[in-house]
Amino acid sequence: MMNTSTIDALFTAEALAQLFPKERSNEFFDALFGDASEGSYDIELAYGGVNGNSLIMELKLHERPGCCLACNLTQGLPQVFSRHPIINVKGVVEDVDKLLGDEASCKEWSLGYTEQRQKELHVIPINISLS
Repeated sequence: MMNTSTIDALFTAEALAQLFPKERSNEFFDALFGDASEGSYDIELAYGGVNGNSLIMELKLHERPGCCLACNLTQGLPQVFSRHPIINVKGVVEDVDKLLGDEASCKEWSLGYTEQRQKELHVIPINISLS
């Protein structure tokens, strides 16, 4: 049986920043637009908890000052993020698997739908099945 409190303790701010460095947002927009300053949000990896045999990680999209985080911009992102080499969700899941060590193993993963939590914060869940 998985010890969720042990798993919870693994996902510190430092661990999350290593799994998804904040520079990755600028690298993504640089690749997409040729200019990192064209990006309208910063991407942060967050831990959403364990629910049964699922581990939830979150890609939090924080609106940049003076920009607009429009729903029409973020709704299609799960498809883009799921296969973009810079966002590298597959690599993030592999790194989460390493971090979990003997506690659990990551199996399949999928990105959920974009959720608007606040005007300036949208979240894309990464659903990871554990065994």
